[in-house]
Amino acid sequence: MDIKWVDGFEIRVSIDGEAVLISANREGLLSLAEQLTMLAEQPAGSHIHYDKDNLIIEKA
Repeated sequence: MDIKWVDGFEIRVSIDGEAVLISANREGLLSLAEQLTMLAEQPAGSHIHYDKDNLIIEKA
């Protein structure tokens, strides 16, 4: 899979109790939408690991 990020993306993630909060600018939302669409087209069990330094995609 070829992960694409829209130029200028900003995505913030925080934890509030048991809730995970994701906020993003327009470019960040477009980037996440593209990646979720791509993930939906993969075999069941595929997933993406995000962290502040890299992005790892694993197929089932």
